[in-house]
Amino acid sequence: MATRNQKRLIEELVQHYRDSVPEFKKLARALKYQIVGSPDLRKHIQLVRIRVKDPNHLRDKLYRKLEEATNKGRPFNYSIKNLFVRINDLAGLRIIHLHTQQIIPIRDGLQALFEEEKYRVVEGPTARIWDEEYKRFFREAGIATKTGKTLYTSVHYVLRPNRKTPITCELQVRTLLEEVWGEVNHELNYPHESEILACREQLAVLARATWSCNRLIDAIYRTRDDADKRRV
Repeated sequence: MATRNQKRLIEELVQHYRDSVPEFKKLARALKYQIVGSPDLRKHIQLVRIRVKDPNHLRDKLYRKLEEATNKGRPFNYSIKNLFVRINDLAGLRIIHLHTQQIIPIRDGLQALFEEEKYRVVEGPTARIWDEEYKRFFREAGIATKTGKTLYTSVHYVLRPNRKTPITCELQVRTLLEEVWGEVNHELNYPHESEILACREQLAVLARATWSCNRLIDAIYRTRDDADKRRV
């Protein structure tokens, strides 16, 4: 149970974020404009989506962080000064593409963009995966992997723009089918796990079905590329 002072602190942090939402929207829109304006990236992506965290969701997340710190006997070290550094997903973008092999030119295009626009990569790229068979692909692409308990797949970056005020933005790169599963799961199973067993099991089936389709799409493009090489 949170103390009165802890509740007051969390409300102050949420209000601080609420007051700063326009800055996060500005950052996300600028990054989207830069991504879609890059010829090297544009030809490999389907769309770019912007998301700015709902203040109520931040409140919920801070209470979860408080509970975690309390259970582990650790201090709850969040303040107005460090909130935007410690919470990295207040602003987010998703780059949506068709098949897994596209992550390589997207990786290269993003790296060039970050250097040109002077973004600092705070974290990443890291591929959060659950299918161990794809671990080798990401590692050969120079992308670290993190196997999670959830049926979630996405490549993550945390960026900090070249500006005085500390503010960060999360960038996710995922396939169109991964986005389908992610949207359904986010609607029904996040931030709190669904209490309905059948719903959780069906989400697991959906994750495996969409991932199987991803593998089929990857195979189709590899077949096409192999045929093109044979014709040369």
